[in-house]
Amino acid sequence: MIHTTHTLRVRYGETDPMKYVYYGNYAEYFEVARVELFRELGLSYNDIEKRGIWLPVSEYKIRYLKPAFYDEILNIHTFIKKIPGVKIEFEYEIYNEIGIKITEAATTLFFLDSKTGKPVKCPDDLMRLIEEKWLSVDD
Repeated sequence: MIHTTHTLRVRYGETDPMKYVYYGNYAEYFEVARVELFRELGLSYNDIEKRGIWLPVSEYKIRYLKPAFYDEILNIHTFIKKIPGVKIEFEYEIYNEIGIKITEAATTLFFLDSKTGKPVKCPDDLMRLIEEKWLSVDD
């Protein structure tokens, strides 16, 4: 399993009149967390796209446990619990600044050749980085 944590502060423009984070903004939070996970692995999202691979989202599931509020610091835990093939699955947990879990979510993305528009397996260089991280975590 691979796990990273990304921290962000809720901005005013991300909230509704009650100062709750608007539900649609969570998808962007998860995207930011995924991009940072790839960066921590050693391959940026931009580098993946430069190799001609896109990663569209095919599934998105979320469970709101408690609201997040304006100016609150959120810790987004991102997990890869399975070795990817044609698709890669991420799980997320968001905790507020006092350590209460407020959200659980999962996304499934698939590797898509940008030229052919067809699904492909996880690129070898990314797979190598994932396997290296996986093995180092298990030690």
